[in-house]
Amino acid sequence: MTSLPDLFQAFNKLRVLIVGDVMVDAYVWGNATRLSPEAPVPVVNVLRTEQRLGGAANVALNVQALGATPLLCAVVGTDAGGEQLRNLLIARGLSADGIVQSPHRPTTVKQRILAHDQQLLRLDSEVETDLNAAETAQLLAAYDDLLARADVVIFEDYDKGVLRPDIIAACIAQARERGIPTVVDPKKKNFLAYRHCTLFKPNLKELREGLGLSFGPPATDRPGFEAAVARLCEELTPETVLVTLSEDGVFAGQGEQKTYLPAHLRTISDVSGAGDTVISIAALCVALGLPAARLAALANLGGGLVCEQLGVVPIEKSKLLQEALNEGI
Repeated sequence: MTSLPDLFQAFNKLRVLIVGDVMVDAYVWGNATRLSPEAPVPVVNVLRTEQRLGGAANVALNVQALGATPLLCAVVGTDAGGEQLRNLLIARGLSADGIVQSPHRPTTVKQRILAHDQQLLRLDSEVETDLNAAETAQLLAAYDDLLARADVVIFEDYDKGVLRPDIIAACIAQARERGIPTVVDPKKKNFLAYRHCTLFKPNLKELREGLGLSFGPPATDRPGFEAAVARLCEELTPETVLVTLSEDGVFAGQGEQKTYLPAHLRTISDVSGAGDTVISIAALCVALGLPAARLAALANLGGGLVCEQLGVVPIEKSKLLQEALNEGI
């Protein structure tokens, strides 16, 4: 078995192609000490503002934080949000070569208003329409160029229209032809489009909605849960299924092997971005051929760690390594 220090060192040699929906996570921080005379809402006195990379771009940050090289492929608008996202990528040392800009769709921006470490409101500027023909051609050309350099592909789907069934099928087929593994962080719209991927990572809610099934969590309804996983495997034939179960931890299934891991006790500040961390760790482990049980243990640990931080932030590699050593993973 590869030692953890050697494993984490091996992360540094990997190149990860991330294709999907990128966004800007914007924050307005302030104090709220009174209600508005115009409506029964708090008045927030702004102290500072901040913009962060979100969606697939936050996955890129997590991949980078783990020592690997992210290759980001997405479509944004020719607007202020698109320029802001490109500038954020450059500021973080990330390449914008795979970012397609289009005048026909806005860049997704999610603005959060916070006071006293509590989120009061979120404003979303976005569309969820599919890419047009020109945007599709540009995206696939960028993907093909980046795929030649990749060791693993992550599909980061937020149902914002960059990924649709024909694009997904083409991208997975190209990766399979080159022997490059694919891992998927799905949403509802394209849930059953990721056939023949290497690893599929829904959460419990996405598993229910994507399959149109009603069942309880494995803690109370293990037969129903495992029947749903079996149905998923029939539909998509992934090599590995990784289901995040929130406070109940994670499940990993690979062939006949089933692994249930409890969540680590944490002081939860914010669950935003935890799924991005989980898929990033999982992708690197898939690229290195780790068994599902060990992959799940590392991803479960990493997802818990980022929940201790407020806002969408990438994982700290040194902290993850130390806690993994402590846990004997």
